Amino acid sequence: MFIDYYELLEVSRNANSETIERVFRYFAMRYHPDNQSTGDEARFSEIVEAHNTLKDPAKRAQYDIQHNEQMNLHRELAQEAADSKGGIERDSDIQAKLLSLLHVKRRKDVNNPGIGDVEIERLSGCPREHLEFHIWYLKAKGWISRIENGTIAITVEGIDRANSEYPRRAEVTKLLDHAH
Repeated sequence: MFIDYYELLEVSRNANSETIERVFRYFAMRYHPDNQSTGDEARFSEIVEAHNTLKDPAKRAQYDIQHNEQMNLHRELAQEAADSKGGIERDSDIQAKLLSLLHVKRRKDVNNPGIGDVEIERLSGCPREHLEFHIWYLKAKGWISRIENGTIAITVEGIDRANSEYPRRAEVTKLLDHAH
C-alpha cells in the first residue's frame, strides 16, 4: 500500500533536505518507542522509512515518480466523483440492471436461478473489473448471493428491492382498486 511520505512528515513536496531532517528529528523524538508519553513504534518505523527515502536523492526521485502516479489517481477519483453522470448515478443504473437480469433469470427458471460471472459481464456490458464493486455491494446488501454451483442469483430481498424500484403502473393500481 502506498504511503505518502510528504503527508506523513507534514512537509511540502518541494521541501529541501534541511527541512526534511528537522521535521524528521521532531517526529523521531515524539514517536520513538522509548518516549513514555507519545511513543508509537509503528509510526516511528514509518517516519524512519519516509526519512530514509526522502533524504537520498536517488530514492527520492524514484519515490516522486510513484507519488505523481498516486496524485494522478486521486485527481481522477475527484473528477469522477464530481461528474454526476459518471459516478453514483451510473453505478445505480448498473446495479439496477444486474438485479433486473438476475430477477428475470430466477423468474424464468426458479430451480436454476444463477448466472455465471462471464455471462453477467456479457449481459450487463460491464467489464469484470467494474463488476467486482457492484457484485460486492449487492452481496453486502443481501440482494444477491453466490449459490452452490458458483453462479450468482438474486435473493428474496433482491427481488423486493428490484420490485420497489419500479412504481406500479396505473392499470395495475386501478385493477387492485376495483378488486376491493
